[in-house]
Amino acid sequence: MENPVAVENSSTPEIKTKTHYTGKVVKTTLAGALVDIGLEKPAMIHVSQITAADNQPIKSVKDVLQEGQDIDVWVRRVKDGRIELTMIKPLDLEWRDIKKDMTVKGTVVRIETFGVFLDIGAERPGLIHISELAHGYVRTPSDVVKDGDELEAQVIDVNKKKKQIKLSLKALQPEPVHEVAEHTSELRREKDKDKEKARRPKKAPRRQRDLSFNENIEELENLTGNSNAEAEPTAMEIAMREAMEKAKARKQEDKIKKSKAVSSAQEELLARTLENKVGAAE
Repeated sequence: MENPVAVENSSTPEIKTKTHYTGKVVKTTLAGALVDIGLEKPAMIHVSQITAADNQPIKSVKDVLQEGQDIDVWVRRVKDGRIELTMIKPLDLEWRDIKKDMTVKGTVVRIETFGVFLDIGAERPGLIHISELAHGYVRTPSDVVKDGDELEAQVIDVNKKKKQIKLSLKALQPEPVHEVAEHTSELRREKDKDKEKARRPKKAPRRQRDLSFNENIEELENLTGNSNAEAEPTAMEIAMREAMEKAKARKQEDKIKKSKAVSSAQEELLARTLENKVGAAE
């Protein structure tokens, strides 16, 4: 994937940065080499942009490049009509180019238990977490993708500071239609619950819970047919009754004694009166 950037220059109007060429080494120097890429004049490649086959730094230009050798190069920049090349393949996507919600294409380069790494041509591969591989349950990433698969994914997050790119496959997939099936299952479950409730015997309502205290008393009296007088007295009520009965007995006894005392006084007075009358008659 290439993302060349056009470079405006009067002498080289067709040259764009990141453009790939297969060129022929014309001359080598200590500082680099001149490479013929089919233009009016050779382009220059600096020693810092020359790499060995294993991408390791080189000690000398002649250790890697020889005059007449064909090499793969990319346009690094164009300045003042001079074309500078590089043997280091440029990134297809710079960090400034990666935006959230954009769609990218890449190759699966590593599979882990937690997800998949996708090479999208950026400095770092993007991660597709296992939860972003599909809408449904995924037991292992290997059930969905294989090493080397070409995939299209959506960028869901970019952290330039940490150099992390989070991708998603399911974001580009239509959501499965489960609503009808789930709704039908829910209705069936509710219907089964209603049938189960209908089979169960209904409990008698406890009216006492809905009545006030006084209404409860009246309801109990009506249900049992007993009045408050027929209720079994408490120990305090028995003691109070006994005390009242004793007081009543003492009062009655005092009344009788008083009545006897009056009768004795009257009898004594009558006896004296009779004695006085007899004495006067004699």
